[in-house]
Amino acid sequence: MRGSKMNGFVGEFHSSFLSCEKDAETIIRKLFVDSRPYSDYLKRLLLINTKDCLLDTTNQVYIDKIKNTSIAEMRQQQVITLNPKLPFGEHEEVKSTILITFPSFSPTKDNGYYRDALIEIDVICSTDCWDLDGFSIRPLKIVGYIDGILNNAKLSGIGTLNFISCDEIVLNQNLSGYCLMYSAIHGNDDLIEDGGNNAR
Repeated sequence: MRGSKMNGFVGEFHSSFLSCEKDAETIIRKLFVDSRPYSDYLKRLLLINTKDCLLDTTNQVYIDKIKNTSIAEMRQQQVITLNPKLPFGEHEEVKSTILITFPSFSPTKDNGYYRDALIEIDVICSTDCWDLDGFSIRPLKIVGYIDGILNNAKLSGIGTLNFISCDEIVLNQNLSGYCLMYSAIHGNDDLIEDGGNNAR
């Protein structure tokens, strides 16, 4: 890590927390930009509540919704969120949500310079929309596409994003889903310059 100077401090500045922003952006980009056609399937599962959301490939309404809904709009609608306050309102249109969080950091076992970071991706769906055609289940389909795209993917640290577990979560009778958990190793990617104005 290069030395940095901030408010008179000169020395090594080393942290594992400042690259979370970069990692969250990378995860979202991998899921919804760099992985077509799988990103389009993922958007169908998140944005279209009907059972045939994946099977009906000729429905122009579906096609237009997937094409015209940007990542920024998905974040604004909290289909994708980094905030654990879930956005399900009583009178809102039912939608599924992906919540990305960084719940735990710890020293890497073999090298204390690096830190292991846990990344959780919660997939929450209305239980009214769980069932798809056949024996498919919406949240498991979403989890499947997320895992297929992200497992062994490279983020900002060293090494790759490695699958740890996937557990069912039940919030109430209306909202349930699954929690995907991955591990990543953070190295020396964090650097603050100019009092944090150009942090990266």
